[in-house]
Amino acid sequence: MLNFDQFQILTFDCYGTLIDWESGIFSALRPLIAAHGKSISDAELLELYGEFEAGAESPYQPYRLVLAEVTRRIAERLGFSPTEQDIRALADSIPDWGPWPDTVDALARLRPRYKLAIISNIDDDLFAKTRPKLKASFDFVITAEQARCYKPGRPIFQLALDKIGLDPSRILHVGQSIYHDVLPAQSFGLATVWVNRPSPRTGIGAVKSARGRPDLEVPSLQRLAELAAPGR
Repeated sequence: MLNFDQFQILTFDCYGTLIDWESGIFSALRPLIAAHGKSISDAELLELYGEFEAGAESPYQPYRLVLAEVTRRIAERLGFSPTEQDIRALADSIPDWGPWPDTVDALARLRPRYKLAIISNIDDDLFAKTRPKLKASFDFVITAEQARCYKPGRPIFQLALDKIGLDPSRILHVGQSIYHDVLPAQSFGLATVWVNRPSPRTGIGAVKSARGRPDLEVPSLQRLAELAAPGR
């Protein structure tokens, strides 16, 4: 079990961990796939998303363009030609993506005990539209746009460490993805929590598959808050 007393700051992945991004992905992609007369299971769609997103993120390009490329590749795989509106649908839908039901209360419970930060594969302007939904004060927000690099790449974590300015032993990183969060954070000496959110693609979600062992696995952010800030 982690010694939560050793940590001064909790760093969070946003989309997947705090925000229910799979519901957001489905809300944007399912209507356009159906409109073109195609079908695919939720698990298969998430697998394609994870594969194509990772491929579109290197070399760096803004996340809006990553999402456009993901949509083009999914359309190609399913055999239809997307419209310009289709190609913009994912990025345009992000302001409507909501937090998981436990996110806001968990952050409020953790805030009095720890500093809080975001490390996210997102554009600054897109996160700005999400931030009010989290109803929390963040001491640091580090994005892929700022680092010109997406997780699991090292530059975005290095930028976070430089900005936070604490010894890695004082930082706990919390994420929903073994691939994007647990493995790269551990490579910097950070303790990690894997929030194993429910998904049609159990244990993986909309990312590339990866094997790793976090310091702690929890089924929800509520459970993390109970452990990290008991009695609050």
